[in-house]
Amino acid sequence: MGTLSPRAVLVFAVVLAGLWAPRGGYGQPNFIVILADDVGWGDLGANWAETKETPHLDQLAAEGTRFVDFHSAASTCSPSRASLLTGRLGVRNGVTHNFAIASVGGLPLNETTLAEVLQEAGYSTGAIGKWHLGHHGHHHPNSRGFDYYFGIPYSHDMGCTDTPGYNLPPCPPCPRHGAAARVARRDCYTEVALPLFENITIVQQPVALGGLAARYAEEAARFIRRASESGRPFFLYLALAHMHVPLWDPQPAPASGRGIYGASLGEMDALVGRIKQEADSLGKGNTLLWFTGDNGPWAQKCELAGRLGPFVGAWQRQRGGSSAKQTTWEGGHRVPAVVYWPGHVPAQRTSRALLSTLDIFPTLVALAGAALPPNRRFDGLDMSPVLFGWSDEGHKVLLHPNSGAAGKVGEIEALRLAQYKAFYTTGGAMACDGSTGPAQHHQPPLIFNLDRDIQEQEPLDVASREYQAVLPVISRAYAQALEDIAADNISAADYSKDPAAIPCCSAQHAACRCHGAPAATLDFHTERRTTRLCL
Repeated sequence: MGTLSPRAVLVFAVVLAGLWAPRGGYGQPNFIVILADDVGWGDLGANWAETKETPHLDQLAAEGTRFVDFHSAASTCSPSRASLLTGRLGVRNGVTHNFAIASVGGLPLNETTLAEVLQEAGYSTGAIGKWHLGHHGHHHPNSRGFDYYFGIPYSHDMGCTDTPGYNLPPCPPCPRHGAAARVARRDCYTEVALPLFENITIVQQPVALGGLAARYAEEAARFIRRASESGRPFFLYLALAHMHVPLWDPQPAPASGRGIYGASLGEMDALVGRIKQEADSLGKGNTLLWFTGDNGPWAQKCELAGRLGPFVGAWQRQRGGSSAKQTTWEGGHRVPAVVYWPGHVPAQRTSRALLSTLDIFPTLVALAGAALPPNRRFDGLDMSPVLFGWSDEGHKVLLHPNSGAAGKVGEIEALRLAQYKAFYTTGGAMACDGSTGPAQHHQPPLIFNLDRDIQEQEPLDVASREYQAVLPVISRAYAQALEDIAADNISAADYSKDPAAIPCCSAQHAACRCHGAPAATLDFHTERRTTRLCL
């Protein structure tokens, strides 16, 4: 092949720049990120043929690009969400485990969120749904770059409701009178009702879970309409309650063969379909929609947990415990992912590029024409070339932090290098049968070849030629990653607790009920609520 002339190179560069540049009336695309909760890779019909409840998501995949080697940045709620919104692992951004209803802190204030970057770039920003990155004082979404917030500040099992839905073990409803006897139930919140916020005001406590999906869909549609009418580009972060327990039955009798879980999965699918319809009608063809999950299924919830697909973590299962949520096995962090943007992201395409929720931050920042925050390092990469179908090369190395099943939370003791997965620590979370897998440390590490062993059943023989060839490469990559983290500006989250931080609509009513009392409003200046906790 001959060498291109300087003029030809210049023309080619100009053409590429034109293709790359964000299109639309204002030169910046709209972004909708939909984050499902505890969803399994196999819960998407396009991924797993046994799943029949996701026709809208399957259509989204057919009209966009489906990513089959896509991973959450952690295998539990708060760390995963913090990494999505910062592009940095918890070992850098400080969020290594979940925040509580009484948490004083949250995502460290010196960390810059995706919403803050896009807000500065002229975007209208909205967050709807689960937050779980701190709700007290300046940790509230309205202080973290979101112009509008509507949702629950943490998981929707972290407070009682009048209609508790389906959970294992079942939880009792909220008490209705102050003198009601307290019922102690393991894993159940019985004293403070689950709050629903609009911006800094509690508008309902306890939340009516049965109507939550419809409210989220309506608020999302209203935000999209308002932003479209304003003429500004928008960023909507829609963090669903589905498929986290408690689940609820959206129909009197579930039509799905998977019972309550299938019916709830179908409701989530319909919600995504509604958002896509709004984006298509009001986004003027300039809206990128990215659907994915925060981590894998919560296996201890048995029939109320999602499908892993082929990612069963067989080595761990043979030794006890779950290989899903809270673990570094594939079932804990490999999640469904679809990106849809007509005219930009190729339709009917399946990508096997190694990608992560970490990449959402730098990719959207680049597409918006904005700049990454200075003086820090990022684990995510701008994956625009992969989205546009120009490349199928993702991460060379991807780190998987401990997320509760084994090892110190947040520490990096598993990593991916091409088709190889190395474990320096293994362990199983609680399984449906109540078993857990004890932590085991591996030196040298366990190494699996995922191309041949997607079930993670049989690690490579340490004496094999393949193991001996790949071990030095993995060891070098692991050491370099740890050195890079040590040299970075690292944040520390405040995990202290104070009962005054618990959202409470009215301390005069049982379980902080709003009935008969004005809605409570947070005060960012004093970091105290206008109403106090009822316990």
